[in-house]
Amino acid sequence: MFGKRADATTQSIEGAGTATASGDGGVAIGGDSHAPITVTVTKQTIISAARAVSWPVRVGDIPELASAFQPRQDLRDHVIAARQRGDDVVLTQPETAARTTRILSGGGGVGKSQLAAWFAHRADEDSRRDLVVWVAADTPEQIIATYARAAGRVGAEVTGDATGDAKSFLEWLRETDRDWLVVLDDITNPAHLAGWWPPSRPVGWTLATTRLHDAALASSGRHRIGIGVYTPEESLAYLTIRLTEAGQPHLIDDRASILASALGHLPLALSHAAAFMDSQAESCTEYLARYTKGRDRLQDLMPADSDPDSYGRPVTVTLLLALDGADADAPAGLARAALALAAMLDPAGQPEALWGTSAVTDYLTRHRTVDIGKPVTASQVRKVLRLLHRYALITHTGTHPVQTVRVHALTARAMQETLTDLALAARVAADALLAIWPDDDHASTELTASLFANVTILQKSAAENLWQPDGHPVLYRAGLGLLKAGLHTAAADHWHLVAAQALRLLGPEHLNTLIARGNLASSY
Repeated sequence: MFGKRADATTQSIEGAGTATASGDGGVAIGGDSHAPITVTVTKQTIISAARAVSWPVRVGDIPELASAFQPRQDLRDHVIAARQRGDDVVLTQPETAARTTRILSGGGGVGKSQLAAWFAHRADEDSRRDLVVWVAADTPEQIIATYARAAGRVGAEVTGDATGDAKSFLEWLRETDRDWLVVLDDITNPAHLAGWWPPSRPVGWTLATTRLHDAALASSGRHRIGIGVYTPEESLAYLTIRLTEAGQPHLIDDRASILASALGHLPLALSHAAAFMDSQAESCTEYLARYTKGRDRLQDLMPADSDPDSYGRPVTVTLLLALDGADADAPAGLARAALALAAMLDPAGQPEALWGTSAVTDYLTRHRTVDIGKPVTASQVRKVLRLLHRYALITHTGTHPVQTVRVHALTARAMQETLTDLALAARVAADALLAIWPDDDHASTELTASLFANVTILQKSAAENLWQPDGHPVLYRAGLGLLKAGLHTAAADHWHLVAAQALRLLGPEHLNTLIARGNLASSY
């Protein structure tokens, strides 16, 4: 059985023009700019009946463990020791004491998500673990949308309102006797988790990863475990295993340890290097010489003070070398432009459909450096994505259409640092997102959550580049979608930023500014 409840509220705001919201919460601007604005928001709530649940339940896309994944035995021993002090951090053994959240913190590229994924995969394989939820925690929209999907999967009461369903899921976690694990991957702002931390329960456990060192993340029974780079032994083991599994153990020579040290024992940089050596059949000695020259090249592209966390410089060098190799491989001349687009969007996942849009193929056609002027096909786009995957610059999987392309945040940042036309890449990425935007964006689906997250990340990476000559339509489409989906807090944050940007860049009388202000009022 399903029931519907409709609620309407009306508010007036002076001095912003006249606006009337549609039934789904949109705002239309019109009339005298000094007349009052009337915003009418009507929402429909659908209450679903409880349904049978088939256990175990898995929600979210757990990243696959990287090739030659290093188990980080010292860190795992640290986690085990913490459990022995009362923290339940080992998934394979029961614990009667209250379980606490563990936060794995560290700079970019050190393997936090991979270690979290190892625990998640162990939990996934354990038949005693009833629920595993993997949450991309870089945006509040992703957190709320994943919780809302989880609510429906575990049989909690759902209403069709994403925020309400997410709260219902947290309430279910507080009351259930089933065994659960929630992974919050890559927290970028503690405020995103305000009111959204899973409860501390004897039957449940929360594992979070972040690059932040914010005191708020280590409060309320949450403890931090620092994760650094590989040890020299782990670095050498990684290179050896990776190249041996690729059938090229002869590429490991007496300069392997020196190369690992030059890369700072950073897992991401080692991954770039190993992929290049495998693809180009270059030894550690040969790659080390190439890397040394690349550092000199970097001085012209990246000022010495542009890397506050000290990890970006080796990653940028290995990125540039990998791009050189990928651009020379078939389909030649497309890798650099494709990675530029990927770097503008959500590192946690970009929909497959986005990469087949005419916005993307036209952009790659204009920027290809081989066969200049020849149209790029959708088939070639897929091939270049596989090429970038082979060079460890992205992760490309065909098993998850909503998160087909992933790119490490540090790789994305390094790419943005070297882009010569950030504005064009940003607007093409926005065009591609708008092209695949569904009409039913009020529904809480993986696709809509991914689209909202990609717009949020694009706003951060593109800044003012989405306002040339005025606000890109995807900013407005996303904001209305957040309103229709019932994500009112996220909608208010979104429209506050859009309204502020419009006011500063376009002025108070511009239509874009008036629309943004009207929708901000509607969000409140």
